[in-house]
Amino acid sequence: MVNSPASDNTTTANHWDIFCVVVDNYGDIGVTWRLAKQLVDEYQITVNLWVDDLHSFSHILPQLNPYNVRQYFFGVNIIQWNKDSIIDFTPGEVLVEAFACELPSSIINQLVTLKQTNPSQVPLWINLEYLSAEDWVEGCHALPSLQATGLKKYFYFPGFTPKTGGLICEANLLQQRDSWQHNPQHKLALFAQLGINHIKAEDYVMSLFSYETDSIGVLIDYFVQKTKTSHILVPQGKSLASIAKHLSCSVEELIKQRHFQLNNVHIHVLPMTDQHGYDRLLWSCDFNIVRGEDSFLRAQWAGKPFIWHIYPQEDDYHLIKLRAFMKIYCDNLAPEIANEWAELNLAFNQDDLTKVAEHWQSIDFQYLPLLKHAKKWPIDALNGADLASRLVRFVKNS
Repeated sequence: MVNSPASDNTTTANHWDIFCVVVDNYGDIGVTWRLAKQLVDEYQITVNLWVDDLHSFSHILPQLNPYNVRQYFFGVNIIQWNKDSIIDFTPGEVLVEAFACELPSSIINQLVTLKQTNPSQVPLWINLEYLSAEDWVEGCHALPSLQATGLKKYFYFPGFTPKTGGLICEANLLQQRDSWQHNPQHKLALFAQLGINHIKAEDYVMSLFSYETDSIGVLIDYFVQKTKTSHILVPQGKSLASIAKHLSCSVEELIKQRHFQLNNVHIHVLPMTDQHGYDRLLWSCDFNIVRGEDSFLRAQWAGKPFIWHIYPQEDDYHLIKLRAFMKIYCDNLAPEIANEWAELNLAFNQDDLTKVAEHWQSIDFQYLPLLKHAKKWPIDALNGADLASRLVRFVKNS
């Protein structure tokens, strides 16, 4: 059942509450929405997903009405909340703060009262952290922290090793991907559905979902110089500003026209899609440029070469996170290919335009071994267990 009125399941004693503050448009809510659906689908857990910004959420869940406080989709109770207070909150078995969002004081007070009157009914409080490949994550994962209120909160770190919280990946996702990629007609049908009817099986296709950067213009110019027909598929987002700048037009003109051609390069502006559609877009492209935690992981599960345009942080800390991931990702990759791919990611993230062109050309010549590595990587990254299964096990053992 996709949609039905929210039921009294929201007050069952064993339900989970997941809270999300939408910070970066789609990354935060993208991760929590996938987790909520997986907990329902694979573990039959009743989940209340509390989201502060339903407008942004509706971009990846088109059926969602941004003006309805309570809704029900894919088995998940979706509830809008504000940062000040929540009136109708009934604690369940587990309370998850996604990405360090702050709970309203009314909930904290309610939990404190519950600890004093009926401590066995206090939910397990988990802070689901951002994904990182840094070494220190293993030492901090699943550690408890005693709050000033006397409540205990556990810090849960997703990660790429067995000693971390794992990565979000549905049980049958990789099999679905393989089935999709095995039949080339699937991707051509998807492109036709998106209004792109002139992509041929032998054309080069890249998806682009990044932040603003002049590196995009460099790649467009690179493809213009090639004889092979190339298609750049651009979901509506921040990267449109960079494309508009390079084409000397407005973002509004890009969205209205939807298709631009420069010699043998076709730039297609795509409408926003749900997560199901975005996964299939990634599966259908030869190369993907992505941003944000959700898209970053889905590009990995797509089994295709990619660039991660990571969100900039103070003192270039984002580059430390990027290097930590690339070190793990490149572990079983031939050194010369690993170096070129890593340098391409760094150049793209630092707007080093000369090096972007230089390293992209090198990667172009090494595409097949990079593709082979990308296909194998998801099995290595999952380490036999995904985030949802590890999280459920953690709750059971706590």
